[in-house]
Amino acid sequence: MDEEGRERLAKVLAARGIASRREAERLVVEGHVEVNGQIASHPGHPVDPARDHIRVDGVPLPPAPRPIYLLLNKPKGYITGRNDPRGRRSVLELLGTLPDRVEPVGRLDFNTEGALLLTNDGDLAHALAHPAKGVPKRYLAKVYRTPSERTLARIEAGVPLEDGRSGPCKVRVTDTTDAENAWVEITVTEGKNRLVRRIFAAVGHPVSKLRRESFATLSVREMAVGSFRALTAEEVARLRDLAEGVPASEAGRRGPRRKPGFAKPDPKWIEKRTRRKKKKA
Repeated sequence: MDEEGRERLAKVLAARGIASRREAERLVVEGHVEVNGQIASHPGHPVDPARDHIRVDGVPLPPAPRPIYLLLNKPKGYITGRNDPRGRRSVLELLGTLPDRVEPVGRLDFNTEGALLLTNDGDLAHALAHPAKGVPKRYLAKVYRTPSERTLARIEAGVPLEDGRSGPCKVRVTDTTDAENAWVEITVTEGKNRLVRRIFAAVGHPVSKLRRESFATLSVREMAVGSFRALTAEEVARLRDLAEGVPASEAGRRGPRRKPGFAKPDPKWIEKRTRRKKKKA
């Protein structure tokens, strides 16, 4: 948003539930969007939805929706996109009928299950997905053979991948199987595609099962696979802290937020002071 309260056109379309940001950009480029009677040609066109008349295929924008924040325990066998050319099922089918359109924050592989955040709060989603925020994502992976302490140290320091070295992370073995394979817990703060699978493959311990236990400190513990729930106000506040760059250990613990400026005086105190001044006069 600029100093005059204007926002990017594609961002406004996404915020009103018309489409995801990427789809909204396509709608603008393909000439489906009018601003004050003129076809808009650029997704970054600055608009003020309170003053500008915006239409998509001739239809005015709907009012701003109430924010929705959902945590889904994603099952295997579902994509996190909205449409799939191969006809695979989408996680959005698991949500039933919602009052407004929501989008997943980030992605989980087709064969990966676990914590997936969905929301219609585009600003929050965009911030949480930004690499600079370092949002924690904790996984439990079943890997081939048990990694040694030396291998775990390599993973924690970062291993070379085709798109650059992986960042520092936390990793520990939580259990072993009779076949000498292992369950390993790993917490990463990057959002690279198939990152956990690629990390373990790079050190010779390919993943056979993968579950995301938590995303941005939101855990799916005690949630049935395929179920979802609305976030609490405390959880949303924690997400907002993470989106602002607050470390995960401190997120949600900053207490009530106060607006900058002077505190408002107590009306009763003002009344007493006025009386005292009148008596003195």
